[in-house]
Amino acid sequence: MTNALPDATRLAADATALLADLVGFDTTSRHSNLALIGYVETKLAALGIASTRVADATGAKANLFALIGPAEEGGVVLSGHTDVVPVAGQDWSSDPFALTRRGERLFGRGTCDMKGFLALALAAAPLFAEPGRLKRPVILAFSYDEEVGCLGAPAMIERIAETLPRPAAAIVGEPTSMQVVGAHKGISAWRVTVTGHEAHSSLTHLGVSANMVAIGLMARLAQLAAELQAAGDPGSPFTPPHATLTVGMIEGGTAVNILARRCSFVFDLRTLPGQDAAALLAPFLAEADAADRDLRARFPGTGVKVERLSGTPAMAPDPDGAAERLARGLAGDNGPLRAVAYAAEAGQFQQAGFPTILCGPGSIEQAHQPDEYVDIAQIERGAAFMLRLADLLAR
Repeated sequence: MTNALPDATRLAADATALLADLVGFDTTSRHSNLALIGYVETKLAALGIASTRVADATGAKANLFALIGPAEEGGVVLSGHTDVVPVAGQDWSSDPFALTRRGERLFGRGTCDMKGFLALALAAAPLFAEPGRLKRPVILAFSYDEEVGCLGAPAMIERIAETLPRPAAAIVGEPTSMQVVGAHKGISAWRVTVTGHEAHSSLTHLGVSANMVAIGLMARLAQLAAELQAAGDPGSPFTPPHATLTVGMIEGGTAVNILARRCSFVFDLRTLPGQDAAALLAPFLAEADAADRDLRARFPGTGVKVERLSGTPAMAPDPDGAAERLARGLAGDNGPLRAVAYAAEAGQFQQAGFPTILCGPGSIEQAHQPDEYVDIAQIERGAAFMLRLADLLAR
């Protein structure tokens, strides 16, 4: 006979204690996350739960997944990323890597995005692990490098699909104020590097400025961004209701009177479900290729190189799908279909064939900010969500 469910207040307190530990690990994406992964492994092992690492090529970072409960189909994945964005240059009122309570808010890097959800899942793990409690399992899935292009999750998702019973749904705990979000945009990041030929800026016929070539290419991207905006559907659930394209970084030149030898810029394209990034960029890529051929014909060693740095698929809405129905029941959410403009790992789970939604504590408006915080009320709502999940999977 299983024990009675604890109350949400107690589970929230346990989650808060775990959150303090998780925030204490500086898992900024440029650093290793292995210390945090080892901490989670130890916590799970103490409950008799085996976990599996899926490391990156260097061995400096790893995903972690674990099945809790019976090895049966129809379980639920609880997924989140372990990495956080940098704090450099931000004006924090307290140590970003020490959980600080002020009033009814918990401050610290990752409290909202998204260690609050990880803490809730770990706080509920002892409940999920009680012998005989669950008839269908919970699968914890913690990833690395989400913040730099959702790079870690695909290998973990592939291993889950290969080795574990098929789950009925995946819940990715990005900050949604514990409301169910059923769709998100995709994102691809691209770097363009133009190599020119240096000369005195008064003798333009003796060289070619990489900056001037890059300006022309960026103008084409600006034109494409306007075209994408004009093609938007006002009835779309997304805000803004169209694909977006922005140049985020530009670097080039050494002096005002030297034709620049090198210029590089990075842009991102955020697409709606069903849109293909490469197809949308085809006119630009053709222009970049033409510029590359022209430069190479004029000066040896010059050219234009376009690199795709990352690509994360959109999550398409599935309002009648298993994940949406399940999560709305757990969250007590009867609101409209929600869609967000940011990208997340949910699209990767969906692409692998798992019904998927986003739902987690905290607001995206607090994510990536100085003095990032999560409301204690959100942790309590998340605790109630986990208790309802335990009850559902026990039936």
